Amino acid sequence: MAGIGFQLNRIFGRGTILSNVIGVGYSAGVTVTPMFVIIGNVLFMSRVLEFETIGYAGRELFSATLLYIFIFSLLTTAPFNAVLSRYLSDVIYEERFDDILPCFYVGLLLNVCFSILFGIPFCVWEHVVGHVEILYVFTGFCGYVSLVLVFYAMLYLSICKDYGRISLFFLIGMAEAFVLSLLFVRVLHMSVPGAMLLALTIGFFSTACMELAAVKYYFKKNSGRYKPVLVYFKRFFSLVVTNFAYTLGLYIHNFVYWQTDLRMVVADSFVCAPSYDMATCIAMFTNISATVIFIARIEMNFHEKYKAYSEAVIGGRGADIEKCRRRMFRQLASELLSLVRIQFIITVIVFLLCMVLLPQYGISGAVMRIYPCLAAGYFILFVMYAEIIFLYYFNDNMGAMLTAISFMITTGILSYYACGLSQRWYGVGVVAGAFVGWTVAYMRLRWVERHMDVHIFCRGTLIEVKYGLAESSKVYDAHMVHEGRGGSGKNE
Repeated sequence: MAGIGFQLNRIFGRGTILSNVIGVGYSAGVTVTPMFVIIGNVLFMSRVLEFETIGYAGRELFSATLLYIFIFSLLTTAPFNAVLSRYLSDVIYEERFDDILPCFYVGLLLNVCFSILFGIPFCVWEHVVGHVEILYVFTGFCGYVSLVLVFYAMLYLSICKDYGRISLFFLIGMAEAFVLSLLFVRVLHMSVPGAMLLALTIGFFSTACMELAAVKYYFKKNSGRYKPVLVYFKRFFSLVVTNFAYTLGLYIHNFVYWQTDLRMVVADSFVCAPSYDMATCIAMFTNISATVIFIARIEMNFHEKYKAYSEAVIGGRGADIEKCRRRMFRQLASELLSLVRIQFIITVIVFLLCMVLLPQYGISGAVMRIYPCLAAGYFILFVMYAEIIFLYYFNDNMGAMLTAISFMITTGILSYYACGLSQRWYGVGVVAGAFVGWTVAYMRLRWVERHMDVHIFCRGTLIEVKYGLAESSKVYDAHMVHEGRGGSGKNE
């Protein structure tokens, strides 16, 4: 994330109201633009193509397909991307840039194979049991794989600090999708759901191709060292667990409510809970600004304190190291408090606007009864995620893993029990899970602060660690020593 820090400092450093507005807009543009571009494009296509006029079954099939494409593309890429990101960071730090392409190819193979391992059986079920047309099923599968490629390639462009190009690729891809949807419906006379799904699939694939081409442009040399990439998955298995548990925790409460009376089954294949899923989406958007605020503040403030501490460790005096450590953790606490204060104000304002405006656009009933509790849960959840990022800064992979697992398990269990409560309390599982995860992360950060010197100075080794067969423990042979002495005396 350090790539946008210099730009943000340059913008905010002007100290004017206009520069602050530009800075907020820039930070928002490089963090959440891709998601809003996709959502906006879907809504725009629906409006222009009069999506609401088609049959109920067709609308629900398209909505369920798009929902599954997004959720499961994120879930299947989650186990790999954290470890690959760590490997890339280490390679770049050691300036072994020719090792990046081997990482890229290994990660690409793992992501695609793991994704289709789950995608193909579901598509077979959708066609055979759900009786969905094979062309529609195949289009949805291609869209799913294309989005997996999009999310995967974004990892490498983020390492290159090319956030602006990521947003540009999404804009181009979705613009292409919109034009193609008009062509398919108005010229080729395709059905609206099929045309929209095919257009989005082509748009996702075009975005993935542009991202993959950009990666190849940045990294041209290939060292051919593929094995070290796989070794990292064993060495940093905790990162696999952390990222997957956190991502699963984001959706596990939805999966729980998919089994309740709120559930709706589409084509005997897709299971969802429209009212709960809609409330979840609105709650997430209510607090999404926390991501922008956190990235902007950590780039502008905390990163400098962290860098100063690292430089003090390398060549500073003990007093300098201690002073920089105290400043760094004071800044960390300040950033978390500032994030809570600012996001609380934004959440309250957005919450009130949603409660007043959304019923006027037909979003009411169960959705608005479930929404308030979920909004509170996502507020805590995004603060918890900020703590996980800080744990990554201090290389506390165990703390991050404990945080993610506790969040996922608590959310799942309490969501199951919340099903028996009134709809106003359906989101209590997310609230409790996020709060437990936040507490675990906070305790680990305090532990890291107390043991920082041990964490930094006492984890190295003086002798290189190797794996293999142990050498013989025999130092000498007593019998041979006696024979040598006797022979020596005889010669004399």
